[in-house]
Formats: sequence, structure tokens, C-alpha cells
Amino acid sequence: MTAGQPADRGPWSRDTIRFCSTADGTRIAWAATGAGPPLVKTANWMSQLDLERATPIFAHWFEGLTRGRRLIRYDERGSGLSDQKSRFTLDEWIEDLDAVVDAASLDRFPLLGVGQGGPLAVAYAALRPDRISRLVLSAGYARGRLARARDAVEQAEAILDLNLTVAGWQAQEGSYLRFLGAQFFGGSPPGKWDEFIRYQQQTVSPANGIRFLEAQSRLDVSDLAAQVTCPTLIVHSRDDPRVPVSQAKELAGLIPDSRLVVLGGRNHLLTAGEPAWPRFLDEMYAFLAEEEPPAFGE
Repeated sequence: MTAGQPADRGPWSRDTIRFCSTADGTRIAWAATGAGPPLVKTANWMSQLDLERATPIFAHWFEGLTRGRRLIRYDERGSGLSDQKSRFTLDEWIEDLDAVVDAASLDRFPLLGVGQGGPLAVAYAALRPDRISRLVLSAGYARGRLARARDAVEQAEAILDLNLTVAGWQAQEGSYLRFLGAQFFGGSPPGKWDEFIRYQQQTVSPANGIRFLEAQSRLDVSDLAAQVTCPTLIVHSRDDPRVPVSQAKELAGLIPDSRLVVLGGRNHLLTAGEPAWPRFLDEMYAFLAEEEPPAFGE
């Protein structure tokens, strides 16, 4: 190590970013971190591979998800380092994931869906059953907020939620966007909300951010959830303000071979300092260990 060079903190600290192309020619940025059997994480909300690693609110995910695993992640089309043109459809997002796992030379693997990456993970497991060995869902759901509105009151609340966030994206107005940050990190101090907002503003254009929000609010993979055949672990914070725990219970009722673990806490995205984070990792690794993957290098 040369003078002034940071010490290597292990294989999880190194990232390799590559690019692949989907069937329709869209260029997708993907990255591999760590070493060992694969763990593929679907894109969730918005991301940018090179910035994500340097953002303190997400740094613990890399250390946590690469303990003896090779983590595969990517920027979905329309955000981050991937091509920015998108129709914002589930079919396109499945194409993105197909391209990434093909580029990583993966045949069969466990799949992790976090938050808005949950519906995609559910759909992919249902449509590609030969590829998914195990499915892990954290803060996931089968139906977006508009799709699951049961009456006029819930529909009005869903539209208000969407309009407030859209207004924030359009004007890049911090007070409106703070509303979104508070939903993702409800159990954390306001400084965490602002950090999340700054990260989001760097990863996607306002126009694409709005289109992502609108598309995700209307997603409904409940029919596909009933077709998932692989073992599934569903983990959810009890007081998640963004996606209520009732949505995790719905998933558990829809996916035949599933188990539900409810954690204490109010964060939609788990933070490093809360007790729910090590509990999530313990549950996930115990669940993946049941698959008994071959030793790395065999």
C-alpha cells in the first residue's frame, strides 16, 4: 500500500462497475461487490452505483450484504449511470434484470428486493422460476399505493402523497421533498431525510423521478405473487410509514412458501444504528444458508 492510500477493508470495499445491453438495446450499468455465492439485488427507487457507495445512509448495506457473498446490483433504466430513456414499465424492468444476470453469467441465484424493488423481485421470481432459488423481500409490497386504495378516502390520500412529492421534484423544493425523506426514514432525525433528498437529486432527473413515482404507485403484482414457487422470506418494520406492515402480511398470504418476520422500528430503509438492521441480516443469512450453496470456487 502506498503512502496516503486508504487501507483495504476487505472484498466488500471494492466495486467493479460494468455495462450490459438489454434485448431492446438499452445500456444498463451494473456492479459486483465482494466474493462468494451470488446475491442479486433488484434496483429500488432510484440509484447511482458510484454515488451509492459513498453515501453514509447506504454504506452499511454493502458491508452487510457481502458477508461471504458476491453482491450484484444495478441502476435501472431512467436513473443513475444507465440509459435515461424509459417507458417505466414492469416489462422493461424485467428486461433490465435479465440483462444484468446474463452479463454476470448467473443461472440460478437468490434474489433480494428492497422497498420499491420488491414488486419487481416478486414478478421476476414468478416469471423466471427456473432462475430464482430463494427470494428475500424487505419493506416490499404487491400493490402500489394507488393500486391498493380501497375507497375514496384512501385514493385521495394516495393522490395527495403523489402530488406533494411530484411538486417537490418539479420545483426541486426541499420542504416538499422532505416529506418523502420522512417516509423513508421515519425513525431517524431530519438530517437523515435531507441526506436522502440530496442523494435522490443526484441520481435522477426531475422528469424521470416523477414518472417513476407515478408508475410505482400503480404497480400490482398480486396475481404474480400467488405464482411464486421458491422459498420466500418477508421482512418488514412494524411501523414503516412508507409501506405499512399490512402489505407484508398481504405478501405472506399470497406467496405460498413464505415466512414473515416483523421487526421493530419506523424506518422504511433500515439504518445501521437500529436494532432491526442486525436482526434483518441474521434472518436473511439463516434463510439463505438453508439453500446450502456449494463452497465458493467449487
